[in-house]
Amino acid sequence: MSEHEPSPEQPDTSTPAPAPAKTGISRRGLFGLAGAGIVGAGVGAALDRFVLPPSASAQENAAVYPFFGPNQSGITTPAQDRLHFASFDVADITRDELVGLLQDWSAAAALMTQGKQAGTYGAVGGPYDAPPDDTGEALDLPASGLTITFGFGPTLFTDSSGADRFGIAADRPAALVDLPHFPADMLQDTLSGGDLCIQACSDDPQVAVHAIRNLSRIAFGRASIRWSQLGFGRTSSTSRAQQTPRNLFGFKDGTANIKSEDTGVVDDQVWASKADGAAWMAGGSYLVARKIRMTIETWDRTSLREQERIIGRTKGEGAPYSGGTEFSEPDFAATGQGGAPLIDEAAHVRLSHPDQNAGAQLLRRGYNFVDGNDDLGRLNAGLFFIAYQRDPRTQFIPIQMNLAKNDAMNEYIRHVGSGIFAVPPGAASGSYVGATLFGG
Repeated sequence: MSEHEPSPEQPDTSTPAPAPAKTGISRRGLFGLAGAGIVGAGVGAALDRFVLPPSASAQENAAVYPFFGPNQSGITTPAQDRLHFASFDVADITRDELVGLLQDWSAAAALMTQGKQAGTYGAVGGPYDAPPDDTGEALDLPASGLTITFGFGPTLFTDSSGADRFGIAADRPAALVDLPHFPADMLQDTLSGGDLCIQACSDDPQVAVHAIRNLSRIAFGRASIRWSQLGFGRTSSTSRAQQTPRNLFGFKDGTANIKSEDTGVVDDQVWASKADGAAWMAGGSYLVARKIRMTIETWDRTSLREQERIIGRTKGEGAPYSGGTEFSEPDFAATGQGGAPLIDEAAHVRLSHPDQNAGAQLLRRGYNFVDGNDDLGRLNAGLFFIAYQRDPRTQFIPIQMNLAKNDAMNEYIRHVGSGIFAVPPGAASGSYVGATLFGG
């Protein structure tokens, strides 16, 4: 929930390529599919009751972003509205088989991000008595701004037993640390960790789900999903062309996020370089994902005055409590009656600000989630936090430690899932993501 949000990737600041022609009628207004986490019996009936008109973004967004380039798309790319994130565990395979998986994934991602079907034959063009190359649920849909971003977890380099399965232990970047236990963490193993990760973002929920589904199918026998998360309603803007969205607490989120236009800040805070010590990561970044459950029912019974004190901003305009408009710089020295600071000492805005964290910032790409309800009838909802940075040791870890110890918001949130991944640089055309590590 930090106010610092990392900046977008350089290749994506260019004008996106034209979208492929749409060959069918989109049915993308389905509420539950994107982020509600509806599972089990009754899904069809639920969707039938909640069909909404297609959103403006679904109708108008025809963006197509390149898969190949110096940096992976999906970092500085203008944040899309929908997410499907998946963490994978690699099976007992050889180094060559792992490289083969990354090659197959890259080839499929390059097709799907252009609005094309996965594989040689796609969903309907192959042998009639063989499984199709593509699952087919995106046949009538454009690319919808799809980006697919790959990352490598610490356990890919050395597993939990200390084994160097793929001969890459010596290449583990120093910045790819195991995250410490933060105060009040309530992490679940089934929502944490993983050898590999894939982040699929799109303005159409079915396009994002289709991407993860097909990449998981391609990985069969080589890697399997450890955990995954659907997200809706981005909680950050990575371009000044985007409006500031709101999180499920009803407040604008990510006002101070790094923007792709801030190229100097992006270079300094987001992209790894050869000088950082792992040459193969130059042009890459480090991803931290945290599943943060919000105690929605308690928050909803809290007064507006108290909510604004906790955040340190007004709920309507999003202006700092020290005055001004949404994008006014907070004045932490400003005081009110009795000399009390206008922005509370425990306010989220104060504790997450670069001035309180040695100038460290994060490029955020988080999403809201609603995964049904728990046994007590409370919404299982919150923020799926995603942040990119140059070095988690000097960025996410100290920022989160400051927040975990002091943030007034901690009364209303619980960190239940966590992951950290090295996100390699982009792949050259005809190559694959991870080639800089594996010598491809």
